[in-house]
Amino acid sequence: MALLPSGYEISYRGMKSYNGVAILTRMKPESVRAGLDDGGEPDEPRLLHVVAGGITILNTYIPQGFEIDSPKYAYKLEWYKRLRAYFEKHLSPTLPAIWCGDMNVAPRAMDVHSPEKHLTHVCYHEAARKAYEATVAWGFHDVFVRMYPERQQFTFWDYRAPSSLEANKGWRIDHILATAPLAEKCLRVEVDVEPRRAKDPSDHTFLWAEFDLG
Repeated sequence: MALLPSGYEISYRGMKSYNGVAILTRMKPESVRAGLDDGGEPDEPRLLHVVAGGITILNTYIPQGFEIDSPKYAYKLEWYKRLRAYFEKHLSPTLPAIWCGDMNVAPRAMDVHSPEKHLTHVCYHEAARKAYEATVAWGFHDVFVRMYPERQQFTFWDYRAPSSLEANKGWRIDHILATAPLAEKCLRVEVDVEPRRAKDPSDHTFLWAEFDLG
């Protein structure tokens, strides 16, 4: 792997050509687990839970949902309910934790271009937004919104529309959230658009945040 010489400890779960999540840490994690553990489909390539330096980090790749009248969309909504139950079982809102990843939800009208055209899209449909909001309400805070409540900034531009980046027709569906003890220590949070301009890029780009852990 190209990242092996980087000096990071690499934890990951994935499946070929499809879902996958990874977390890189400077120190060896105290624990690593993957997937939901409520007796249903664990979906290990969609959830990674690492504890490193006493800080819990969760990376999730939430199901996209396909179409609102499909079983995949119902699965997405249920996935959010299961995730909130997972938080309640394994985390505490009073302890430092980070939840990040591709949430496949644009929470606010300003988080998607032309929101009036996307009311039935699986990443902006009202039920998806409510499912996301209910999960966040467990005790997480969106650090980008906390720092820049009025800034429109996308993290995804569909590669099927070649001019989407230039026209800034994007979505903010990738998020970094933290429990209160960490959210209060967030120093910076930004989106790096340059990788999206590279040759053969992902349709997502990098969202990053810096926290004061001193």
